[in-house]
Amino acid sequence: MERTKWTERSFLFNMPEGWMPNILTRLLGTHARLVECTSPLTTEQLIHKTGTAWSIQEHVGHLVDLEDLHDGRINDFILRSTVLRAADMSNARTNAAYHNKRHLGEILTQFREVRLRFVDRLEQLDDETQQFEAMHPRLQVRMRPCDMAYFTAEHDDHHLASIRALIRAQPW
Repeated sequence: MERTKWTERSFLFNMPEGWMPNILTRLLGTHARLVECTSPLTTEQLIHKTGTAWSIQEHVGHLVDLEDLHDGRINDFILRSTVLRAADMSNARTNAAYHNKRHLGEILTQFREVRLRFVDRLEQLDDETQQFEAMHPRLQVRMRPCDMAYFTAEHDDHHLASIRALIRAQPW
């Protein structure tokens, strides 16, 4: 089955009030799922590349790289910005990060630290901020912090699925 590209996906942001704890639990679970799918792999398997596509380790590093964007978007909600800050769709940060030169354990630890901070900040938002809506610049839809958290969880799952596909495709 061919997967839909991330940039071709559309989303309905209609989470009912009270769903934020469920979404935050999903966001916190990404680290464990990353550990589970990468721990049996050798370094060679983790950094294996086919053409210009990212390796498994680069997918993990990419999730770390995006945490600054997510954190910034929380600031956008707090500051009542009408439009959320845009992602760098060229992924320049990930492409320049040389994640394959790092140890996976270091990347996973860093992911856990920044993700815990992100979830904590979302939990600390007051009710008024939780209800504030801002425009997502690429999707051109309004979203609340709960919707942004859901979008982030979907992005996590997109990369976890990419990692699973790479594992299945490698000839080991």
